[in-house]
Amino acid sequence: MTASASARVVHRLTELGQTVACGESLTAGLVAATIADTPGASVVLVGGVVAYAAEVKVELLGVPADLIAEAGTVDARVAVAMADGARVRLGATWGVSTTGVAGPGPAEGKPAGTVHVAVAGPRGTQTRALRLNGDRAQIRVATVDRALELLAEQLDAPVETSDARADLRGTVGETPGPATARRRTT
Repeated sequence: MTASASARVVHRLTELGQTVACGESLTAGLVAATIADTPGASVVLVGGVVAYAAEVKVELLGVPADLIAEAGTVDARVAVAMADGARVRLGATWGVSTTGVAGPGPAEGKPAGTVHVAVAGPRGTQTRALRLNGDRAQIRVATVDRALELLAEQLDAPVETSDARADLRGTVGETPGPATARRRTT
């Protein structure tokens, strides 16, 4: 599934003239690497931050330290802040993030397989809480699949054409075309 989701993402981003950046904890760069494995990725992949430590999430991705102090690093709000941070700090149209517990045991009082992925973009930010089964490697690969599926869903979501002022940070090319200058307002 990973290769097909990645191919779909790269194709759609290219078609839209948009870009993506990754902020990854649990997957430690696997989302960015999976995208980079896809032909044409150099046109759409801006880069990524591996933010395994809480301090890196705060310093490089702008996750509020008080949020981590309150909720820990395995939290939907942290995933949202990471995706937003990757998008803004790397200047991409879209940001993708992953945070969670790969196992084998629990972390921060949460069982292995507790995962949060998020996608931030011109249409807002979406998150998905996951409960995954398997060993460490299986949980990480499944997280990559789910993160890329969420991004693909957001790229394919219908958009409203009334707002041509959408935030197109990181858009490839000089002038946004009709497909890149739309925002859904739901």
